[in-house]
Amino acid sequence: MTKVINVDKEILGGTPVFMGTRVPVKNLFDYLEDGETITEFLEDFPSVTKEQVERILQISQKLIHNLTEVAHENFA
Repeated sequence: MTKVINVDKEILGGTPVFMGTRVPVKNLFDYLEDGETITEFLEDFPSVTKEQVERILQISQKLIHNLTEVAHENFA
């Protein structure tokens, strides 16, 4: 599986960015939170691919699912 996130202290001080770009992953979530579409995000950040965005969303979904399971195990 291809790496989709890069964390390098030489790139934006270690802010997680889309691999091969200087676009912070947080920008995607900021766009979505503000009601913007993925298409609008991709138009504004052409160095990011649709596949990268889809993979980030898949990773996020798994993280949320795992956090939910941990919360149920520890606080149920």
